[in-house]
Amino acid sequence: MTTSPLVSIRGLEKRFDLSGSLLEQITFSGGRFHRKQEAVHAINGVDLDVQKGEALCVVGESGCGKSTLARTVMGLISPSVGEIHYQDHRIDNLERKESLPYRRKMQMVFQNPYASLNPRMTIQQTLEEPIRFHHPDWPAIEVRNKIHEVMESVGIDRDWGSRFGHEFSGGQRQRIAIARALSVDPEFIVADEPISALDVSIQAQVLNLLMDAQESRGLTYLFITHDLAVVEHFGTRVAVMYLGRVCELADTKTLFSTPRHPYTQALLSAIPKLEDDRPNHIRLKGEVPTPVNLPSGCVFHGRCPHANDRCRRQIPELIVTDGGNQVACHAVEEGRL
Repeated sequence: MTTSPLVSIRGLEKRFDLSGSLLEQITFSGGRFHRKQEAVHAINGVDLDVQKGEALCVVGESGCGKSTLARTVMGLISPSVGEIHYQDHRIDNLERKESLPYRRKMQMVFQNPYASLNPRMTIQQTLEEPIRFHHPDWPAIEVRNKIHEVMESVGIDRDWGSRFGHEFSGGQRQRIAIARALSVDPEFIVADEPISALDVSIQAQVLNLLMDAQESRGLTYLFITHDLAVVEHFGTRVAVMYLGRVCELADTKTLFSTPRHPYTQALLSAIPKLEDDRPNHIRLKGEVPTPVNLPSGCVFHGRCPHANDRCRRQIPELIVTDGGNQVACHAVEEGRL
């Protein structure tokens, strides 16, 4: 029996207008006025399902649209096209009052913990604010007990409550940010590269904290990262993005053992391995396209060694392969790869 996903994303697109005002868009050439409109195509037709209890990791190089996808799912950015559903309820078009129950169920941990904490608020106030907002009827003693509970669950000393964010290290601030997300007992957490700004020695501690919280609280994660070593350790499934599109989707073990998309193969070949005397890196050729002027057909065809005329003309759809991967590649579909 197939259960419905906790979060479902359908046909999601996001464009950021670069044209400016109407007067800035008007140009005159050839004796005629022309209107020129430009936009950054950050997300281009993404379909994803996040199952309850899993950690779906989204990976790809900088500028592929990972963070934009995370912020759009959380409602921080409105989608240009497409729908976002939470437990079969569409949430991207809700009014502010209607969206309040989903704000409690869906929380976000940002990349930079220093920027995400209010410098004027103590840690006590930072953790107290979301609880009082979502539970205005709670008495002060219940709020205080809840703050102490989440602080202990993430390894924060109660005495930290009277201090400010700038008094802590990066790892400590990220623990505070995680505690703030957990304070309202969410079901779904979007973590946007939560360990990339931390020292390597601290990254494992924060990652283990997220995994412990998932097990003890039954959390579901959409985890944005560029660190493939983290993905292999943390992720249940992996979605590989390139220029705003999902090019491969598979469970973690399958993706790392048998990657099918040429871009995924190139990404995995770049992982350093101590036992390799002669690393066999796949070096991609060609220019990296811009999201302002998207290439026709497959967005990866300009750098792909297996591209043919169909790849340059037709956008590939995600298909299920024999290994269980979902791959958007004409070469895989035609058996050329």
